[in-house]
Amino acid sequence: MTGYNELKGAGQILVVEDDPVQRRLLKNAIERHGHVVHQAENGRIGLEMVKRDSGLFNVIVLDLMMPEMTGLEFLDALHEFGTQIPVIVQTGQGGIETVVQAMRAGAFDFVVKPVSPERIATSIIERDEARPARGEGAGRTPVALGLGRLRRHRIGKPGDAPRHRSRPAGGAIQHSGRARR
Repeated sequence: MTGYNELKGAGQILVVEDDPVQRRLLKNAIERHGHVVHQAENGRIGLEMVKRDSGLFNVIVLDLMMPEMTGLEFLDALHEFGTQIPVIVQTGQGGIETVVQAMRAGAFDFVVKPVSPERIATSIIERDEARPARGEGAGRTPVALGLGRLRRHRIGKPGDAPRHRSRPAGGAIQHSGRARR
């Protein structure tokens, strides 16, 4: 079972988030784009779900800062388990160093809370475009792709506080609360 709805193109997305409000917002945003959402309130429950239904999930959306098991610990355990599920990390508190650690640990992409529905949908779509077909793309690992994306989204001079931009569906670039065309 691939967990992918061939008729609708809907993926099975696991959201691992300790904050119930953020979990609900992510669920609504992801479902709005036609995907099926499964939820875990912490990393341990999320890991159990992956172990139980390893072939079900197309993408995992993971909070980095959680009690019991941090996002980085979850990524390590996922790696030990040997799964190849792409992981999109989200953070609202961690600095750029934390994001780089997550990307090196195997995350495919990162988003900054609060994430817009368009941004999370774009990240899920990019996951499909970046995954090479079987036997193709040797060396194009999710980590390498994610680190490249990290460099593209980083703006400002070295030493500045981390600031990121995203391009929502309308095409405007959001930057520090302002929108430009």
